[in-house]
Amino acid sequence: MNENIIKIDTTNKKTNSFKYLLLYFLIYAFIGWLLETFYALFTLGHFTNRGFLYGPICPIYGWGAIILIVLLQKYKSNSFKLFFYSAIIFSIFEYIVGFALDALFAAKWWDYTNDFMNLNGRISIFYSFAWGIIAILFINHIHPFIEKCTNKIFKKIPKIYHIIFTNTLLIILIVDTVFSCIKYLKLI
Repeated sequence: MNENIIKIDTTNKKTNSFKYLLLYFLIYAFIGWLLETFYALFTLGHFTNRGFLYGPICPIYGWGAIILIVLLQKYKSNSFKLFFYSAIIFSIFEYIVGFALDALFAAKWWDYTNDFMNLNGRISIFYSFAWGIIAILFINHIHPFIEKCTNKIFKKIPKIYHIIFTNTLLIILIVDTVFSCIKYLKLI
């Protein structure tokens, strides 16, 4: 009987971890979309949807946050390692994502061709450096604040609503991804 309780607790813990990671993915993907949109508004002078999806999120920022939370948070107390690993990992990640988007959809969502020390316009030394700085700020300040706010809000809401909320967001994300892929593949 004790084994069943342990299994239930383990499953519940995994469910909670997934729920929070999904929520963090969406929060940071939305924040990334806001940053990109305001940057475009400032530089171009008009609204441009900077994301891949129809909805107001940039998945690359969501995935970046998840990579930081899951893989690099352990370097919180060592800013040098956090900076160095983040700069390398995010440069590789940004290059792979840029290559994949270009290969699959023949489209570029960013182009660093004119930047100093760029590689095929997909990454540049400036942004590699920026990802390292952003990682330190994210792990030490931004994520702890968001995590505190998220926990405070979720403690006030019954668990069944957590499940309904996260499942609804997941379904919306999947539907948006499918329709966005159809749009960029020009299947309709």
